[in-house]
Amino acid sequence: MFMKEFQFVDGGRTYRCRVETPPARAGAAPVAWWWFEVSGDQSRYAPFHAAADDTESSVRQRIVSHYEQLLARRAEPARAWHNRPRPRGDAPATPSTPATPST
Repeated sequence: MFMKEFQFVDGGRTYRCRVETPPARAGAAPVAWWWFEVSGDQSRYAPFHAAADDTESSVRQRIVSHYEQLLARRAEPARAWHNRPRPRGDAPATPSTPATPST
């Protein structure tokens, strides 16, 4: 990989990006991640693995796209837990109605 860290400005925001490799778990190879921070946001994000063919331009596009999608999701109105769609296969049981005898 040709770079491990860079910074850029897009849409009035400053993005600081860097590759970090957390310690590997037993029996697993370490995996490098692209981490980024954005000015005005207290969080940091690691949305995808670093690859040998990453370029500043390709990483920049992916990071800006990821962050814009994150902001769009945050802007959506919150949904109350009782208004969330049910997972398929968990349809509520309909009460059975006893047959009324005809006279």
